[in-house]
Order: sequence, then structure tokens, then C-alpha cells
Amino acid sequence: MSVVPPLGGIPEGVRRLGRIPVLDVEPTVRHGELPAKSVVHEQFVIRAKVFREGHDAVNATAVLTDPDGGDHYFPMRIDNPGLSAWSATVVADRPGWWSYRVEAWSDPYATWAHDAGIKIGADIDVELMCAEGVRVLDRFRRAVAGQDADTGALDRAIDALEDTGRSVVERYSLAVSDEIRGLHRVIPLRELVSPSATYPLLVERERALYGAWYEIFPRSEGAYFDAQQGHWVSGTLRTAADRLPAIARMGFDVVYLTPVHPIGTTARKGRNNTLVAGPDDPGSPYAIGSPDGGHDSIHRDLGTFDDFDFFVEQARGNGLEVAMDLALQASPDHPWVTTHPELFTTRADGTIAYAENPPKKYQDIYPLNFDNDPASAYAEVRRVIQVWLDHGVRIFRVDNPHTKPVAFWQWLIADVAKGYPETIWLAEAFTKPAMMRALAEVGFQQSYTYYAWRNTRWELEEYGRELAGDSAAYMRPSFWPTTHDILTPYMQYGGPTGWKVRAAVAAMMSPTYGIYSGYELHEHVARPGAEEQIDNEKYEYKDRQWYLYEPGGPLEGQSLSWYLRRLNDIRRWHPALRWMRNLTFHTADDENVMVFSKSRVIDYTTGERDTVLVVANLDPHATRETTVHLDLEAMGMATWSTFEAHDHMTNQTWQWRADNFVRLGPDNEPVHIIHVRSH
Repeated sequence: MSVVPPLGGIPEGVRRLGRIPVLDVEPTVRHGELPAKSVVHEQFVIRAKVFREGHDAVNATAVLTDPDGGDHYFPMRIDNPGLSAWSATVVADRPGWWSYRVEAWSDPYATWAHDAGIKIGADIDVELMCAEGVRVLDRFRRAVAGQDADTGALDRAIDALEDTGRSVVERYSLAVSDEIRGLHRVIPLRELVSPSATYPLLVERERALYGAWYEIFPRSEGAYFDAQQGHWVSGTLRTAADRLPAIARMGFDVVYLTPVHPIGTTARKGRNNTLVAGPDDPGSPYAIGSPDGGHDSIHRDLGTFDDFDFFVEQARGNGLEVAMDLALQASPDHPWVTTHPELFTTRADGTIAYAENPPKKYQDIYPLNFDNDPASAYAEVRRVIQVWLDHGVRIFRVDNPHTKPVAFWQWLIADVAKGYPETIWLAEAFTKPAMMRALAEVGFQQSYTYYAWRNTRWELEEYGRELAGDSAAYMRPSFWPTTHDILTPYMQYGGPTGWKVRAAVAAMMSPTYGIYSGYELHEHVARPGAEEQIDNEKYEYKDRQWYLYEPGGPLEGQSLSWYLRRLNDIRRWHPALRWMRNLTFHTADDENVMVFSKSRVIDYTTGERDTVLVVANLDPHATRETTVHLDLEAMGMATWSTFEAHDHMTNQTWQWRADNFVRLGPDNEPVHIIHVRSH
């Protein structure tokens, strides 16, 4: 029974509370103006404040409504009676647009059971309480019958309450038996049902939250220097496809391609971002556009659309999805300069404004202007996106989305989702938190993060708690230790141990993480004065001669490919690592040692859990010994439990408890990744 109070003088636009107040519903994004997010089968918690006047019992239910309009009910539990705090763990079983609400309700059965227990125990109003019980149980029986469930236990309890020949204790006991209480948990007698507002929920495929990415410059894969001719020969999409089996063997899920479009020659950048390019310098693939075409074309050195389709097909055959780099900017040679001049900003002297981030200047790039003619700009970008959708791309890594209007992204992502709801967008927005949040809220499924610059234990713990907390309702992180633009001092000077640590923490803490090609080879030398690699691949070909590192090759054993494969194997073995909200931090006596775990129930009938515990020495230069202190309850165990700790990195197994000694560092392995096997 739902109760709606009369309007009675409440001003228009002011939300009316229900008969029983429901306040502070979480999670919500912008008070429900934008959707919260989850993926299929991902658990998340709905919370609310629920209370009522007087002493009658109150209860609450979280309700998820699926895309077909079906309601899914999840009983809520009282977490803090004094603060009226309720919660329920919920899960959606398929993708699409869902909604959720919290329903508060009067619980007459719990009220009667409580009051009758006190009065009958004190021999006060015994027959009256039994008569009241008959009335409550009769309403309860009708509710159960309405669900086509067995009412036998209620029939017997009503008969007992009416049977004055039985002892009052027996009569009351039958009415509050475990069978009836269990039935009440499944089909409760709900009266004065008072729903909260309804909030939107977007449920997406698992790849929107979980996946291991590997970035390549297609032109480098298969490129070589022709000594006889004295110039470089570009790799192609076909030669890049030859690299796919190795990427798949390392266990990656997504292969991300930097731009494959024609590159301009005007103001082309040379090696190491110099302003003068040599005759054989290929230019930056982010300076998109030439007389050969623009964002809807493929660089002639890379091949044709048939070659692109072949690459996508080969990727799928190797279990990989293809992510395209979407860089909405143009070289001075882009066809848009003449066909769509409204897409650019014209300066007072009649020239087109090039990109600047003072004191940096990017003379080889024109930024787009979305305000001169928004309809034209939106339509042209949407046309370009359709070209790549038609060729099988369902993931877009967006370069610098924070330099374009947020409203544009909200429209574009929603418009693409109408026909291609499985499409995923990754925001490469290393910018202010407010912009990163807004981009995530309006539709970007994933976001690059500040992970590259979070190196100490307190920084990582603080950031991890933020991302696993309220932020998880709208923002899904992607952790990258390095990119083609980023090589932090930690990576420059941390040595191979540091590169292991950063890859392991990224892969275990974040459901989505990424590796830039060459990470396996510890490419750690920076361009002087910059936090990026010297001889940067943005401006030249890079022949990494992968064959030298293969078994039997002269550099066998000098690559971290085995380490990356191990990390990705662990991610596949353990479902707990596919979520972000289940992150828990533990403690260690040494401030350089970080400890965290992820735990997830994988069999609800047996209660079986999958739990992974990570212990990482963040100091790449020294082996450290310390004691770690574990919150066993957070891992689904009693505080006094012991468990079998199997380290995936060393294949050793120990008996652990709440407090354990560890020794980690360059002289062995810097990170334990432990499968927790409870007894």
C-alpha cells in the first residue's frame, strides 16, 4: 500500500516527502540529473536515511527497474540505527538504461512482534496482543498469497494465536518462528510504502570498467631503416597486425592505435619536437590532415581501409578489441581548412589560430572551434565517427577532450549510443578535477588519471579511496605508468624494479590499466628538460626489433613481457580484480610498503570468495623488511583466522594471519600478489 499525502499548500517545485521520509539517497550524480554508472553484474551499494515518527518499526527496500520496466527488489539493512542509515548491495544483470529508488515502509509485523514480546513476557494485555497479531498475520497472509507463495506457516500461526487452549508462549512462538521471519524477509508485509525520487542508472558491458590496454604507433610496427637507400621504411597496418599475437600472448584485451590518418607537412615537427623537420621525418600523427584526406582517411604509408579491416579482423581473432585515437584537431593542410573554415578560429590578421599552451606552441596543429557553427561542427565530427564505426571500431581514446565543450561530448556520446550502445570512450584529460569529473559524468566510460604522479604510499592510498568511493558512481579510472607523453622522474630513475612496481600496482588496483609499447624494454631515458622519452615516437619511427628478445634471441630475458603477461594472467584468474569499489587498504609499519586487497563473493549459494592481497614496496632502490597488518574482516574472515597465502609472483605459499613479516625489493621481487585461500 502506497500513501501519497495531499498537496495542501506545498509550493510548486518543492519536493514533497512521502509518508515515511527517505533522504540522502546515494549514489546520485548531480542530484539525479545525470546517471550513475555500473557494469553488468557489478555490485554497488545504495544508501539512504530512513526514519519515521514514534516507535513503530520502519523498513526499506532498494528497487532497481530494468530497461523493460521490471522491478528488482533488494532488502535494505540498518547500518546505524542512531543515524537512521540504511543500505543494500544491488546488481544489474544486463546492459541498458535502468533506474533505482528507495522505498521506505511501515513494518507492522516487526512492530507487533516487538511489542507483543514485551507485553506477553510481562503478562500485560495478553489476549489483546494475540488478537492484534491475528489481524497483522492475516494481512501478511494476503500479501503472501498475492505472490502465489505457500501460506501454510501463517495459517498455523493464526490458528495458534486464536487457540486460547494453548499456552501463550507457544502461541506467540509460532507467530515469530524462524519460518515466518524468513518468509517476512522474502515477502514482507509492506504498508505506507513511501518511494524516494527515481534516479537514472546506466549499466554497460564489462569492458567499460575492466580491461588491459596496449598502445602502439602502427607506423613503427614493421618499420626499418633501409641502409642501402638511406631512409626509413614505414610500417603498415599489415605489419602492425603481425605484432598482435605477441600482444595477445601478454594477455592484453585492447590494442590502442595512435592516429592512422594522413599527416600534414606545413610546420611539421622534426625529431624530438624540433621546429624543423628533415625530408624523411614522418611528423606527428596528431597533426592530422593533408591533401590525401583528414580524419576519415588512412595515411597512404599505412595502407587502405581493406588493410584496416584486416587489422581489426586479426585483432578479433587474437581476442583483442581495437581502440582508435580520436584527436579533434587539424594540420594546416587538412581538407577542413577549405571545406569547413567555420571549424577554426580566424585571428585579426586573417590567419587561423594554431594551438598554444603558453609558453608551448604547436604550429603544426589548428584547434577546432565549436562555437562558430555548432551544428556544422557537431555533424562533421559525427560523420567521421560513423566512418570508423562502420569499420568495426567500438572503443575511442579521445585526445585532450577537455579542450572541447563538455556539452559537445555529452551530445556525441549519447548520439552514438543510440545505434551503438556498446561503444566505449576513454578521456585523455590530464586536467583540473572539475573538468575530469564533468567529462565522466556526461558519458565518458573511462578516464586517464593522476596515477603517473602518485608515487608515495599516502598519495596512492588517498587517491585509491577517492576513486573507489563516491567517484565510482560516475568515473572509472585507467591507470597508465607511462604514455607517449609522460615519463615521470620515478620512471626515469626507478630502474627495472620501479617499472615492475608501477605496472603491478596499476594492474592490481585499477580494473582498467594501460601499457605503452616499449614498456617491456624499460625505455626510461627522457628528453633533457622534459618528462617524456627522448627520441619520442610521436616524431619518428621506432624499430624495437622485438625478435631480439624472443626465446633464443641474443636479448632473451631482458624484456618485462613475461612480467606483464603474469599480471594479466592474474587479472583473468581473479574476478575480484575486475571491480574498483571493492578496494580496501591495510597497513604496514614501513611507510614505503603499501598493502591493499580486493574481495568478491563469486558463489552466493556457498559464500565462496575470491580475494587478492597485494603488498608492494614502493621504494625501487632498497629492499625493505616490515610487518603488515591486515583487516581480515574486510576479506571475509574472522579477526583470528589464519589463511593460506599463495604468492603468484614467486609461486610460494605461506600460512598468514592478521600480522605478517614481509621482505620485498630489488634483490627478490618488489611486490607480492597473493591469492588468499581461507581455511
